[in-house]
Amino acid sequence: MQLLTWQKGLTQKITREVTALYDKNLTKKVERIINEVRTRGDVALRSFTKEFDKIDLPLKRLKVSEGDINRAFEQIHYEFVPLLKQITENVQSFYEAELKKSFEIKGKNGTYLAKRYIPIDRVGVYIPGGTAPLVSTVYMTIIPAKVAGVTEIAIATPPNRETGEIDPHILAVANLLGVKEIYRAGGAQAIAALAFGTKTIRKVDKIVGPGNPYVTEAKRQVYGFVDIDMVAGPSEVAIIADSEANPDFVTCDLLAQAEHAGGISYLVTNSKKLAESIRKRVDNGYIFLVKNLSEACEAVNEIAPEHLEILTEKPEELVPKIRHAGAIFLGEYSPAVIGDYIAGPSHVLPTGSTARYFSPLSASTFIKSTQIIQYSKEALARTREHVKKLTELEGLVLHRISLEARFMNDKNNSTND
Repeated sequence: MQLLTWQKGLTQKITREVTALYDKNLTKKVERIINEVRTRGDVALRSFTKEFDKIDLPLKRLKVSEGDINRAFEQIHYEFVPLLKQITENVQSFYEAELKKSFEIKGKNGTYLAKRYIPIDRVGVYIPGGTAPLVSTVYMTIIPAKVAGVTEIAIATPPNRETGEIDPHILAVANLLGVKEIYRAGGAQAIAALAFGTKTIRKVDKIVGPGNPYVTEAKRQVYGFVDIDMVAGPSEVAIIADSEANPDFVTCDLLAQAEHAGGISYLVTNSKKLAESIRKRVDNGYIFLVKNLSEACEAVNEIAPEHLEILTEKPEELVPKIRHAGAIFLGEYSPAVIGDYIAGPSHVLPTGSTARYFSPLSASTFIKSTQIIQYSKEALARTREHVKKLTELEGLVLHRISLEARFMNDKNNSTND
């Protein structure tokens, strides 16, 4: 790891370089894929599956069948189902506590205002496949959506390059969670199919889930046609550690990110001894040497990491100083890996400094709101003079007439009523 003495702005500069989310060539390639799928539908989807996943998939096999799911259950270990039950309870209880509640305000002057929270109708979930299918991402995305009340969920996940099949654990988990639609489709072409629809895959309202750079760029490009959860890049961890931190724990947690393609690791410490020790143990990443733990929090807020571990004597004391992090793990027995699998909160988190403005995937991700406004005639009359001045200021005469039409037949048609 590269050892650097921290100064204000340094971490921000480095994170911009290592987490660059814009690639001109990639953008053009993804744009071509999206346009092809948008105009040619299933035919393009099949063509790109053959090109990128090396599988010539008949269109009738694009959607996973009941037979595929039945065979999946025959291939998984019998202990997997009770394990999933325990995980489901953890995730579900966390998000049930988080749900937003509708509210109303009844004014004494003839006004009624309200806000309703309504689940999104139809959601597309992307589950990365490849050599290591992310089974945990299935329940970390589906359960929050179910808790929110989403009724239609479609999963897209790439087929195995050798067999054309989907990992049986992905199919089993999705089925146990009540998902009826699963498609053998990966990459930017899958995102395009979910966003615009094809003959086989119906258009969704929102797309969530992590993916490779093609998936990430595709989500960015279809945003506006559908909603997305976030633009996420390579997985990352930042660790704040003091002289009391166990170097073995720090080493293991930094190295864990190397299992993800392009994983990025940061250590922020006020211990020169720990910094030198970790520099010899871990090859990739950055170590920032700070004067004290308050400065460590400043550095972390510049990084705005996906995962933040605080391995200090009193980790909870630093939490109020952290403004930007996807998930915070406190103490030496709370490694980021526990959040990846079983703790409860979703592991779909903002990366690449986007924790400055994106939030983790949650039940709220799948909920939109509607505002309700009701005025009595008397309450509306009291706004006439205010609306008159504002519409004159903006030059929108018809807006004023829309209001005044309600009083045209009154005997006294003064805007001062």
